[in-house]
Amino acid sequence: MRPVILYTKENCHLCDIVKAQLADLAERYPHTLQEVDITTDPDLYARYRYIIPVVQIGDHTHKAPITPLDLRYALKMING
Repeated sequence: MRPVILYTKENCHLCDIVKAQLADLAERYPHTLQEVDITTDPDLYARYRYIIPVVQIGDHTHKAPITPLDLRYALKMING
């Protein structure tokens, strides 16, 4: 399975939505989800605090707003 990285932080409603969308897509496009809390790293926080959620799927990086179509396309690309 391919890794998917979700840059997030506590109490991020948009992050929760993207996480649920990824879960919905997991059966068709298998992947492992790695959540990274941006508040644990000053560099990540500085880079992403105003644009989370940020999802990295293979060579594709998406920042808010992220649509289910964005996720499906990127997952399809890494899963063939």
